[in-house]
Amino acid sequence: MFMIDLNVPITSLRMIGPVYSQRLKKLEVETVGDLLYHIPSRYEDFSLISKIALLQAGEKVTIVGVVKSIKNIYTKHGKKIQKGTIGDETGEIEIIWYNQPFLVNILRAGMKVTLAGKVDWFGNRLVMESPDYEIVKEKMSFIHTGRLVPVYPETAGVSSKWLRSRIANILFKFSPDIKEFLPENIIKTFGLISEKEAVYKIHFPNNHSESLSAKRRLSFDELLIMELAAQVRKKSWQEKKVKKRWQIASFLPEIKKFIVNLPFELTSAQKRAVKEILADLSRDIPMNRLLEGDVGSGKTVVAAVAIYAGYLNGKFSALMAPTEILANQHFQTLEKLLSPYHVKVGLLTGSKKWKDEKPHVLVGTHALISSEDKITGLDLVIIDEQQRFGVEQRAKLKNKGDNPHLLSMTATPIPRTIALTLYADLDLSVIDQLPKGRIPVKTWVVPPQKRQAAYEWIRGKINQSEQAFIVCPFIEESETMNSVKAAKAEFERLKKQVFPEFKLDLLHGNLPEKEKNRILADFKENEINILVATPVVEVGIDIPKATIMMIEAADRFGLAQLHQLRGRVGRSNLPSYCLLFTESDKTQTLKRLKMLEKVYSGPKLAELDLKIRGSGEIYGTKQHGNFNLKIADFSDVGLIKESKKAVSMIMASDSSLEQLPLLREKLKRYTIKPISND
Repeated sequence: MFMIDLNVPITSLRMIGPVYSQRLKKLEVETVGDLLYHIPSRYEDFSLISKIALLQAGEKVTIVGVVKSIKNIYTKHGKKIQKGTIGDETGEIEIIWYNQPFLVNILRAGMKVTLAGKVDWFGNRLVMESPDYEIVKEKMSFIHTGRLVPVYPETAGVSSKWLRSRIANILFKFSPDIKEFLPENIIKTFGLISEKEAVYKIHFPNNHSESLSAKRRLSFDELLIMELAAQVRKKSWQEKKVKKRWQIASFLPEIKKFIVNLPFELTSAQKRAVKEILADLSRDIPMNRLLEGDVGSGKTVVAAVAIYAGYLNGKFSALMAPTEILANQHFQTLEKLLSPYHVKVGLLTGSKKWKDEKPHVLVGTHALISSEDKITGLDLVIIDEQQRFGVEQRAKLKNKGDNPHLLSMTATPIPRTIALTLYADLDLSVIDQLPKGRIPVKTWVVPPQKRQAAYEWIRGKINQSEQAFIVCPFIEESETMNSVKAAKAEFERLKKQVFPEFKLDLLHGNLPEKEKNRILADFKENEINILVATPVVEVGIDIPKATIMMIEAADRFGLAQLHQLRGRVGRSNLPSYCLLFTESDKTQTLKRLKMLEKVYSGPKLAELDLKIRGSGEIYGTKQHGNFNLKIADFSDVGLIKESKKAVSMIMASDSSLEQLPLLREKLKRYTIKPISND
């Protein structure tokens, strides 16, 4: 029997050519294994096989019969409808399809077929509309009818029916190279079915119980690999030693003086984070810490304390940010805080190269790792919005030093369950307080009937020299979501019809980096009154005079993402506001959005969203791939605990995975992808 390698490109399969392989890339399907592990999002239950005479309106059912007739009929508007009649020994039923004229050449009179769909009244007779069909052959298995039929995540030109056929082809015609990679004791302890059985039953379950068992096994695998990868990284990290241990205790008076002389008092949460970081820096094992804090909570100041401690020790630091505008912002903040102490701060971005002698700290973008400038000897690496960089990018910066200390920072609110699983190799510091004097952003959920009043209120604020963001979830209009405002169309409407007297501009992720930077610089200088944008504004920018954040289709975003967006305003002592617009009148949707009127803690909002909607929805419409989970869900706390226990068992018995070569191989292929923002 022919064995297939699950890692070979999808194009190696005879029935998938270059056109479909490009379409499948949008679903992150590039190998045979990717296709096998492209699991259903739900199932349609067509397992009830009924005689035609027994059919009832409203039933989802499969019928087996013979094609009596089928023909194309033109409507008044020139569209083609396909009308057919199917019969069995008990009677006949009319079948209607829409705009599928090719069916008359496929389903011919006399053919035996199975049809799966919903039965409904059409006038005074029962019909089936747009059912799936299969032509009955000898020794065939049902794929699209007569069973629990999987419905898959789709993309343009790739339907669930197409995916079912290809996946069935691989499973039935070949013997997939799916070997068991978990040890027998783990499978028994946690009551798991085999890997091979899980892959088969996720696509072809006999009942719901089988589909749940299959999903449980594949979810368990995904969580286990994620947790195991983190534990292996942690073990590897703890075996490293810094080149020369930092002296923290002997420089403590200078560090305390630096903190006391800051232009503001640190919050107790910042002080706690500083204490944890300084303790890490005093050890001979390199620091590997994640600093999580809301936008504006003061993470950069905490990083500045670490950089200053490095300067006192004669150490070289680097801070990498995901965008040029954010790198510039960090550069300005650090220069303001550190230059009075003779700390030289350098800046290296795509458009700016540092030419002076080696600084004590170098701030930059990806240019830090791609630059021709030979950056070596790093002792402290700080990565801001670290989830925006891939593992390889982070490793490249670390490799510019000899086991440097690593501080990762993020403003993305991460529920504790997720943080302790995804970042199990990192120590966690959380800044859960805003600086003293910071006024919370007043937040309202605004009903459609108050839209015009909101525009007038915004007009009044802009006439007082304040600025506004208006955020839309998409760049272009969508046929499937025609009620959701898109940034390009909304920008034109607002500019011409609502705020013709003001200067508006448009910011989205498809713009060149240079253009984005120009727009943001103009906005910062108050040359733009209103910035219409997609969620690209979520990360990093600090516009003191921006006091209004208006978010269209707020129900399309997760609470954590809405919280990050509202953090773009309120960066000064001016009162700031966040207006959440939604066309939805669903009680649950409005209740969820109204949480933002009362809760101002990012991590707390992320936890609430995890309970309400699951991890796939926490971070909004464009970021379902966050945290690399395709199958499992971080809201499944029980399964997370079980997978963690399994990892502990594996690490205790074989931490090098020498006895588990297949698991070791699977681990090698696991990577955490950077998260795009638009």
